[in-house]
Amino acid sequence: MIEFTTAPLVPADPDANTTDLLVDRVKATPDSVLFSLPTADGGWSPVTTREFHEQVVRLAKGLVAAGIQPGDKIGLMSKTRYEWTLIDFAAWFAGAILVPVYETSSPAQVRWNLGDSGAVAMILETADHFARFDEVHPDLPAIRSVWQIDLGDLDKLAASGSDVADDEIERRRNLAVGSDIATLIYTSGSTGKPKGCVLTHANFVELCRNSAVALEEVVLDPNGASTLLFITTAHIFARFISVLCVHAGVRVGHQPDTKQLLPSLGSFKPTFLLAVPRVFEKVYNVSEQKAEAGGKGKIFHAAAETAVAYSTAQEAGGKIPLGLRLKFALFDRLVYSKLRAAMGGNVKYAVSGSAPLGPRLGHFYHALGITILEGYGLTETTAPATVNLAHRSKIGTVGPALPGVSVRLADDGEIQVKGINVFKEYWKNPEATAATFDGEWFKTGDIGAFDSDGFLTITGRKKEIIVTAGGKNVAPAALEDPIRANPLVGQVVVVGDQKPFISALITLDPEMLPVWLNNHGEDAGMSVDEAAKSPVVLAEVQRAIDAANENVSRAESIRKFVILPIEFTEDSGHLTPKMSIKRNVILDDFSSEIEGLYSGAPATEGHSIIS
Repeated sequence: MIEFTTAPLVPADPDANTTDLLVDRVKATPDSVLFSLPTADGGWSPVTTREFHEQVVRLAKGLVAAGIQPGDKIGLMSKTRYEWTLIDFAAWFAGAILVPVYETSSPAQVRWNLGDSGAVAMILETADHFARFDEVHPDLPAIRSVWQIDLGDLDKLAASGSDVADDEIERRRNLAVGSDIATLIYTSGSTGKPKGCVLTHANFVELCRNSAVALEEVVLDPNGASTLLFITTAHIFARFISVLCVHAGVRVGHQPDTKQLLPSLGSFKPTFLLAVPRVFEKVYNVSEQKAEAGGKGKIFHAAAETAVAYSTAQEAGGKIPLGLRLKFALFDRLVYSKLRAAMGGNVKYAVSGSAPLGPRLGHFYHALGITILEGYGLTETTAPATVNLAHRSKIGTVGPALPGVSVRLADDGEIQVKGINVFKEYWKNPEATAATFDGEWFKTGDIGAFDSDGFLTITGRKKEIIVTAGGKNVAPAALEDPIRANPLVGQVVVVGDQKPFISALITLDPEMLPVWLNNHGEDAGMSVDEAAKSPVVLAEVQRAIDAANENVSRAESIRKFVILPIEFTEDSGHLTPKMSIKRNVILDDFSSEIEGLYSGAPATEGHSIIS
């Protein structure tokens, strides 16, 4: 087996728990701004470290007064907002354990997460969240307390704990040691019933302390590091970053409404971002289509090609030709500076995870002065296992192992992880726990490859590998990711298991569709159903597929595709909360369309130029 290990940079402290991260931050910088809250006029109101700590303690006292006992589990269903992290730390200070529930969860999912975990209380954000919870509340007799953020219940709860002594909170916050459970996070359920991942205090503490050193340039900006969180904090990716920011003293703002993201970036002016690749694709595609609409499409495309060429030359380490430098300087004034300004003007780094970004976008943003640090991990690894570093980065990879983490490849290429970040077990599921470990090594189910320097590249999911009738193994991601980068494409699912050739199911991006149609002289009011049959749209999707086919062998190439007249969403049951496709569900729901690709193609289906 090939194995790479990065030694820890910070000595382990088995007695520490997550509350120590905040207590230490208060001692270090009590008056620094730790959070900024959005105001009605579009500005931001500061919350210092000392103020946050005081609010955490008051809310913890309220939980104690309400009867929450050490070890009790509390459900939380809320969008990304300041109160999410406030509740998180308050629960830890009260000795309790948070069980996040995605704000998009159905009543059945709410029932499973709360019932399986044994939660005794529930905190909800909105009336809609309450309605979904209330539908299954009769099936959850253990839930004895329910609070709603939008009704001001947190303030009432904090006020109710005024008689609880400081000593009681100090006692409770010190009960847990590193090996104790810190949170119970349920997997998104893309491959069946969600499993509860038991993450420990040590997972958070040791990973935060080591990551803060490894990512020093990102989280310890000399002028003050800051980030605007917009992906859901119920997911471990944003949850870990939230805790890391408290530990490192990073100023954090929140904006859950992605339609308000650009204005918020402009006013908040973060120094780094946390996002999934789809966000970077969207920013690029929107900019491209705006340029097309303004008659400046050729300039934008030339600028993009120059950016990629410039960054590629930079990474190669050779001398950049004078002509390329001059073109880059010109486009920096015309194009790149405007894109930087749209993201607030101060973004130097972006941490990207959950799916491959692709070298082209990586180089494009790098040329803008934004280094995208791709990383890799799962809920079971407390988010990151590997990540590119500011001083040690390779575009197109997910970086080396983080300090305190070991990564190896099994004989079949499966990525396995052990170290400070690996979860303890699946909640009440010893069979699943045993099946996913090989000794200390967690079997991720992902397939990857190392280069000679230990930089990891993800090539696919073990369970998603397609084996054609001819015996060819095909990793869907190698085809899907470049096609999805096209502005017209919403999602793509490659199919062909035990079939004579590879095909694809395509959905269109409903936001980009009218813009693209208008820019290409077509009816911008065309419905998704109509567009799925449009020769112009079919030709554009064909171009995206042909470009992806150039990167694979003939046996792996997509020969046919069909554009579905719908959108894959969480509500439709086809996407997880982190926007990953539920492949098995899609294959079941569209089995007739898949069979149609292999039993004779109707006129509305596309055919690759490869025959």
